[in-house]
Amino acid sequence: MKLGVIADDFTGASDIALALAEGGMATVQYGGLPDGPADKDVQAGVIALKCRTILPKTAVEQTCAAADWLLAQGAEQIIYKVCSTFDSTREGNIGPVAQALAEKLGETAVLVCPAFPENGRSVYQGHLFVADTLLSDSGMRNHPLTPMTDPDLRRWLAHQTSWPVAHLPAATVFQGAGAARAALATHARAMVIGDAIRDEDLRTLGAAAKGRRLLVGGSGIALGLPANWDIAPAPIPWDGEAGPGVVLSGSCSVATRGQVETYSAKAATWEITAEAAMAGNIDIDEVSEWVLAQDTAPLIYSSADPKKVSAAQKRFGREESAEAIETLFARLAARLAEKGIGRIVTAGGETSGAVTQALGADRLRIGPRIAAGVPALRVDGRPLVLALKSGNFGGPDFFAEALTLLKG
Repeated sequence: MKLGVIADDFTGASDIALALAEGGMATVQYGGLPDGPADKDVQAGVIALKCRTILPKTAVEQTCAAADWLLAQGAEQIIYKVCSTFDSTREGNIGPVAQALAEKLGETAVLVCPAFPENGRSVYQGHLFVADTLLSDSGMRNHPLTPMTDPDLRRWLAHQTSWPVAHLPAATVFQGAGAARAALATHARAMVIGDAIRDEDLRTLGAAAKGRRLLVGGSGIALGLPANWDIAPAPIPWDGEAGPGVVLSGSCSVATRGQVETYSAKAATWEITAEAAMAGNIDIDEVSEWVLAQDTAPLIYSSADPKKVSAAQKRFGREESAEAIETLFARLAARLAEKGIGRIVTAGGETSGAVTQALGADRLRIGPRIAAGVPALRVDGRPLVLALKSGNFGGPDFFAEALTLLKG
């Protein structure tokens, strides 16, 4: 293994795994900490954790354990993969984890860049933009778990770590990898926010980071890394599954709500409300039989507008209502897989994590892209294929497109 990745959620893991696979690296995604060694052909190992919104101390423990495993497989460089909208609170978990990993690895200047231009995420003058809008003015300001109200990554990260937070400006990045590498070398014991507004900038940062022990960022930060090992892009082989499918959507993002509306016009739907999930009166067998009775892959969703979500959180508690819905989706996915569903599309990082864990999908082989940041995935050794979509990724018809590609 040459490169090790620790992702703070499951959709983020498949997102960066796709970037590495398209870059030519033999890549495997692991659901949680593996209990055995990696296969000898794995060049990039991506460990998917569910640690974005847990207690910072627990997140540090889990990510450090993941780093130990990756290092034992021979990984020369570690990436802590975070969301391209830098989802976090003032307490973490990005800062505490990044600092702990840096101290474990002996890294002095940690390059931090969540930019992903293909999906409209860019960093300029240390500020994070979603398309032409500052992060704090985007839909992320209403995120139910990690509302992002400050676009200045330097200021936001400074709340989370005792290390100084510095800046690698676009003017330096535009000068090329040599200039960026020299600028990074001037920092000792610092988190360095790197500007990037184009894929070319991310490739520059990747080249500048050659030999660095730790990087922190979104999947875009991986674009320039395979070339550091003289690895070139190569086609990704894929065989799908022709069996029945289902869409499970737990994301409340603007993009996902639009996708739910679009897909609802062509398929049967079943809404999961927070009230029903908390009451525990949803019969998993009844829903499963309903799914199997449909001619077209149906949609089961809890995606609601921010006002509705906020009201449910006030009534039941933020963590309690989210956990109830995730648990329901997880149980449903496991039951559907038992009954022969071979294609599962999920929307939302927390939902995808819960579903993947319930399916026992410990090792995922990376397939071709469905949309920017979203690959097709095969559960190793089973007739089961997945698409794990981050909330804001994909176009309006993503669900239908994903089901088609998963079918092969």
